[in-house]
Amino acid sequence: MKLRVGRIPFLVCAPFFHDFHSWEEDFADVEFVDGSPSVHCAGLKAGSIHLSPASSITFAQKPGAFVLSSRLCTSCSFEVRSVKLFSKFPIESLSGRRVRLTSQSQTSVALLRILLEERFGLKPEYITGLDAEGTDDACLLIGNLALEENERHRFAYSYDLASLWQEWQGLPFVFGAWVISKDALSPELRPILDRYLQKTEESIEKFRGDVSGSLDRWLERYPVQLPRPVIEDYYRVLDYRFTPERKESLSIFFKIAARMGLSGVAKELEFI
Repeated sequence: MKLRVGRIPFLVCAPFFHDFHSWEEDFADVEFVDGSPSVHCAGLKAGSIHLSPASSITFAQKPGAFVLSSRLCTSCSFEVRSVKLFSKFPIESLSGRRVRLTSQSQTSVALLRILLEERFGLKPEYITGLDAEGTDDACLLIGNLALEENERHRFAYSYDLASLWQEWQGLPFVFGAWVISKDALSPELRPILDRYLQKTEESIEKFRGDVSGSLDRWLERYPVQLPRPVIEDYYRVLDYRFTPERKESLSIFFKIAARMGLSGVAKELEFI
């Protein structure tokens, strides 16, 4: 039996997966499946994968089905840079205007709706799509698409969703968590899972110790159209430690999302 891991080919996840050769040597009992956060959210709920650094809201959308790694998440220091609302108008003017929501991440969509509706009291017209279109008044982009849009400067305004949340709640936002199906806690898979999560922590430290070399391996497999200094500087704002304040922040997010009907019933976080 193999442990099936959802791998996200976004720069934000490079520290988790960059050491391809080492993974292949050490984990013959692991199968990697590439896809966006929304794809892995669906895969976790359908049972086609066992774990992934998926959209954090996945945990709340199927109560009782998952646990979280107590040590790993995808967060930031105030700004995240790769989850942004790009707009032709100031954010306070978006009521009644067309706001395109990314199809790649349910967490980012829920966060934007919470910010627009709960923090700013707005009622935009939401539409869905992968990338910005000319008729959009504003669009939510994530991952590499957001980083690339940062360099184009096509919109008069841009808003970092992590910054908007932290200004409002006083806590850093958790975009991704290692969501783990309880099926992976079986006697056959649990030893593989524990070893894999430990290896992931080591992978992050290895990435931090050699960002340039680690990125060489990553970009050879998953190239992006960004200047190398921009890519390397991106990791200055990212933090993968699931600290107590980040756990508190995630609980608050789940409660608001549940109240707005954006997720299942809010429940206590459950960790391994």
